[in-house]
Amino acid sequence: MEIMELAAKLGQAIKADERIAKMNEAREAYEKDEKIGELMTEYAAQQNAHAEAYKLDPVDSAVVAAIEGRLQAIVTEVTTNPTFIALNGAQEEVNKLMQEVNEEIEFQITGQRPSCTHDCSTCGGGCSHNH
Repeated sequence: MEIMELAAKLGQAIKADERIAKMNEAREAYEKDEKIGELMTEYAAQQNAHAEAYKLDPVDSAVVAAIEGRLQAIVTEVTTNPTFIALNGAQEEVNKLMQEVNEEIEFQITGQRPSCTHDCSTCGGGCSHNH
């Protein structure tokens, strides 16, 4: 079997993993979340207002500070939203899976675990390195 065929099979196996399904479900919920949509629309408008505020001569620091305060409030509201938190957690799980897959591929090529320094102090002994 050629490398690209194996890569396609690997991709299909990863796609079938429950972590991918959970991430897709979380992404769909995030995209359908009306509150997040409203906040993202407002965030874009506030960013435009922020850019325009800096074009004024002189720059009104009170206006700039108010816009920056609102931008930060929006970021906080989005990042504390349960739908965002679920998506972020699901993405972290997929990232971890992909890192593990890449590390295994590297191990198969080089014979060494990427995080292993041969004394296993950097990996906590979890590298499966035989001493």
